[in-house]
Amino acid sequence: MESISKSANAVMSRRYLALWFPFLATDRLHRKRHISQGAEPDDRPLVVTEKIKGALRITAVDPRALKLGLVQGMTLADARARIREVAVAESDAISDARFLDHLAELCDRFTPSVALDLPDGLILDITGCDHLFDGETQLRKRILSRLNRININVLASIASTPDAARALARFSKVEIAPPGKDEAFVKLLPVRALAAIERETVVALARAGLKKVGDLSERPSQVLAARFGQDLVTCLVRTLGREDARITPIRPSPSVFAERHFPEPFTQMEALEGVLASLLDETIQLMQERDEGGRVFEASFLRSDGAVRRLTVQTGRPSRHASFILRLFRERLETLSDRLDPGFGFDAVRLAVPVTEVLSAAQTDLDGHHLDEATRKNEAVSDLVDQLIVRFGRGRVLRFSPRDTHDPDHDARLVSAADAVTLENSAPPLEAGEPPRRPLQLFKHPQPIEALAEVPDGPPMRFRWRRVLHDVARAEGPERIEPEWWHGGSSEARTRDYYRVEDAAGCRFWIFRQGHYGEQEAHPRWFLHGVFA
Repeated sequence: MESISKSANAVMSRRYLALWFPFLATDRLHRKRHISQGAEPDDRPLVVTEKIKGALRITAVDPRALKLGLVQGMTLADARARIREVAVAESDAISDARFLDHLAELCDRFTPSVALDLPDGLILDITGCDHLFDGETQLRKRILSRLNRININVLASIASTPDAARALARFSKVEIAPPGKDEAFVKLLPVRALAAIERETVVALARAGLKKVGDLSERPSQVLAARFGQDLVTCLVRTLGREDARITPIRPSPSVFAERHFPEPFTQMEALEGVLASLLDETIQLMQERDEGGRVFEASFLRSDGAVRRLTVQTGRPSRHASFILRLFRERLETLSDRLDPGFGFDAVRLAVPVTEVLSAAQTDLDGHHLDEATRKNEAVSDLVDQLIVRFGRGRVLRFSPRDTHDPDHDARLVSAADAVTLENSAPPLEAGEPPRRPLQLFKHPQPIEALAEVPDGPPMRFRWRRVLHDVARAEGPERIEPEWWHGGSSEARTRDYYRVEDAAGCRFWIFRQGHYGEQEAHPRWFLHGVFA
């Protein structure tokens, strides 16, 4: 059993592996036909066509068609004139992109940093991963062997920058460029090996006698930038290995992760929890060194047939409690609609912590318990919420979140309890002993009341609600709330003047007068919006 633990802060020289699939479209079609039930074998050369300028032209060929002289850009009519028996399929860029995503997921078992090199390649950041496979040579062989096993044609090269690895994989037979030796190999390549160069630029460079990358490297960068643009100079520097432009992985690189590779795939589901527990110990140790805790934990189970199954659990606060996190994973496994099928066995398991936050050590007493009773209760509630989210889903466990608005009908919204708490409401806190400004609960629709005021724009003296007359003993207000037209509010909304009133019996109400005085033909309309407890 081999393992790796990694922190994002680790610093080392980078190494990249570029994969090029020269027959991506036709390999996808052959594979689709192979796994289709009842499909008959077809030994005819295969070409993929697309209608371009009114004619069907070949956009991709398989190895058999290439050996027979069929190439991209050729019309289908010319191809059939040369070879009568040829299989034809329509171009499907969407399916090709999905197939490339599938291959990227298959490569995820070798490194968590896999980037697309569209339209037909991948770039893998293998920094710090090669020792798991006895060096870069064996790592490259393992990847090629796994891809060839599923009948995928692929070329691969390793270098110190993504651009250098890409150029070597597509335009040379160099398998591995030793660190610091990229430039010597890249200089021998044709100028079209530069990724950002256009066809017109290649022709212009050839006319100027600059046919190889080495010819460009000998020219002053200012002259090249003035004639062909700065992009050419930037691409040249990166392809020569003088500058490392980091890749953008399909899945963001986790802040902390640990993984296990097994010499033989295992199928015992009982051993899964033990593997997760061991990986948790490693990731927690890394987080302790950084004074951080995890908010999101993702376990990836990589099967020997290339399938990947991922389970994710979240916590409402940064956590380093291995037993609690393991319990969340256990809950997640028990609530899966389809069980975690090992198939032919898992040959690798990875535990990643994509989201971490600062977590200070909590002060404890001699028994190891928190000194703050309130802190202990809050942690118990947070743990319960996390378990409910794992069991029922983040979309079914909700909480209220305040919004930055004065409109009482929209001052809160429901969000997932797993989301971070954000205090958007800018209202100042209440002073000690001061009564609440608004009721905790409001009527869904304000209820109309009959009210009598001493002056037209003053608070009511008495009002009738649900056939009961209330004499007002005290009143406070008004709190004027205008319609929020800047948020796209309704043009028919009216201004409201709110009052907190208390009747002779000591009951307290929140009522408002709708509209400015004098705007309406009849008497102003009054409503009761809530009752104070």
